[in-house]
Amino acid sequence: MDLQISGKRALVSGSTKGIGFAIACELAREGARVVINGRQPQAVGEAVERLRGLVAGAEVAGVAADLSNPAGIATLIAAVPQVDILVNNLGIFGPALFADIPDSEWQRFFDTNVMSGVRLARHYLPGMTAADWGRIVFISSESAINTPGEMVHYGMTKSAQLAVSRGLAQSCAGTCVTVNAVLPGPTRSEGVGEFFAKLAAEQGIPLEEMERRFFAEGRPTSILKRMIDPAEVAALVAYVCSARAAATTGAALRVEGGIVSTIC
Repeated sequence: MDLQISGKRALVSGSTKGIGFAIACELAREGARVVINGRQPQAVGEAVERLRGLVAGAEVAGVAADLSNPAGIATLIAAVPQVDILVNNLGIFGPALFADIPDSEWQRFFDTNVMSGVRLARHYLPGMTAADWGRIVFISSESAINTPGEMVHYGMTKSAQLAVSRGLAQSCAGTCVTVNAVLPGPTRSEGVGEFFAKLAAEQGIPLEEMERRFFAEGRPTSILKRMIDPAEVAALVAYVCSARAAATTGAALRVEGGIVSTIC
């Protein structure tokens, strides 16, 4: 299927590894001109070279900027003033008991996971509207509608992304600009892999057993019963960013392995 996005400029926030990098690769394979973002210049440079090695002829650039604050947003916008496709992938997570989460952590999670996307969309949306074509995608999580008790602050930010996504879509009524959210489930990214490896080491069990217990006890409703590959998430995101997905907007699209046990 030709996604008809060859030549479109696409920015993927938080894309030096994991789901973000997989999305950047998939968009590059479809001919989009991709901008990779991360906080550290070295990580960004390495990701750019890695993508070029994976996708022959890829047109890719990188911008190092911490998007959890307005200064970092300004740095990125100065380097990339206009895009056709914006994928708000940047996000942080981490387990914590609700009673132990200080105000500063609630604010840090909100600034990183929610406000980064809000600020980027606020800048890039007018250009998309003027061109009468654009795609904005928020990478949310199954935690948005299945709030984890061990990460309430994380779940809150993912739910907030759904509200922002839906509201922005409605604000684009009658245009060829779409706004959607994609909800991955537990995905085998570098960060999740390190998290599970740490838990396995603490409990003195093999990593495979740790993952088995997670799906048996932590996410028993999973139909897939395994970690999702970042490329499986990226495939859906690339379609949502495409010209083929013109009638899909204001949606919360799940790629979470059936964990959420609702029909819609």
